[in-house]
Amino acid sequence: MTTNAPLAVTYIGGPTALLEYAGLRILLDPTFDEPGDYPADELTKTAGPGLPASAIEPVDLVLLSHHAHADNFDAAGKQIALQTSVVLSTPEAQAELGAPVIGMAPWQTHQVGVAQVTALPGLHGPRILKRLIGPVIGFLLQAPNEPTIFVSGDNSSLRLIRKSVRRLGTAEIAFLFAGAARVPPLPLALTLTSPKAARAAKVLGANKVVGLHVEDWAHFSESRADLESAFAKAGIADRLMATPRSVRVSLRD
Repeated sequence: MTTNAPLAVTYIGGPTALLEYAGLRILLDPTFDEPGDYPADELTKTAGPGLPASAIEPVDLVLLSHHAHADNFDAAGKQIALQTSVVLSTPEAQAELGAPVIGMAPWQTHQVGVAQVTALPGLHGPRILKRLIGPVIGFLLQAPNEPTIFVSGDNSSLRLIRKSVRRLGTAEIAFLFAGAARVPPLPLALTLTSPKAARAAKVLGANKVVGLHVEDWAHFSESRADLESAFAKAGIADRLMATPRSVRVSLRD
């Protein structure tokens, strides 16, 4: 049984999307700056958001996989987040940003309205780079009479996704951050590659997948087309949803 509450996604750009779930408007990894360079992170943003921040308000909850890199949390995104009632992120984000950020360790839960959010473990690239790159978490959303939703954040580890499934079960809908982000001189992918994202969808048992983190930043080494190709090769092309920029897409069957 489902409720009459909206269940929809609006893709905004990069890792950023607005999720309507269990009566909440949930913003994922807010990035709303216009194109430009970020010398501190050695990153370049190549396209602006599909919608301005004013178009997605009000926001009830921000799920922030990590705060340390501009491609997941730029200046305009930070401004929006800190005006929101609740931001769930890492303990490091809470220590640096303060309220309204609530830091969560893996497997901790937080209730927002009727939705329960569980923090999931993540690795932003290979374990050997953890101290250099910093922490990242994912999220599992559950609510009465609603599908379970998995949000990977910038986690690149299939092992940790399998661990989450063993502990908490599968998810009908998955938001997967792909793009195989690579930052010179490191040759290693810091987010899911396209083939890994397809495997993650199978591990999660997700029948709907929203692909994020595949465009708008120069260091994303794989595109939306690469993601679509990988899902097709894995025989699950029908699971990857079409989410045109700035278009509200229903997640109901």
